[in-house]
Amino acid sequence: MVIWLEGDLGAGKTTLVRGLLRAAGDTGPVKSPTYTLLEVHVVSGLHFYHFDFYRFNQAEEYLDAGLDEYFSGSGICLVEWPDKAAPYLPAADMRIELRTEPGDGGKGGEGRVARIEAASARGRTCLAGVMSSSSLRPA
Repeated sequence: MVIWLEGDLGAGKTTLVRGLLRAAGDTGPVKSPTYTLLEVHVVSGLHFYHFDFYRFNQAEEYLDAGLDEYFSGSGICLVEWPDKAAPYLPAADMRIELRTEPGDGGKGGEGRVARIEAASARGRTCLAGVMSSSSLRPA
């Protein structure tokens, strides 16, 4: 499964990954792979591959790093800044776009809004499961 995570710096992409991993049962540290390109988390035998391509200057750096092998397995690939690896990155099964919104009536802080789009049959199945087991509402 390939999930693209899109949004500006500070929109909450890594925080979303941390929440997903916590919901799956991971209790270890979850840090941004900005400098390492990849962080691997194994939860109950399921492999989560968290990528961050922010530092890529050219899409070919994805090929040079040899990361394509992770996308041919059975894990879940969570990709921050997927546009930086296009056109070499496999197509998304699901796309999650995050954006910040002003706080609650001037009391400070920011909120986050997520737009989730299924981009394949696998993505539609996953999204249907998420929607049926949560309080999320379609936009």
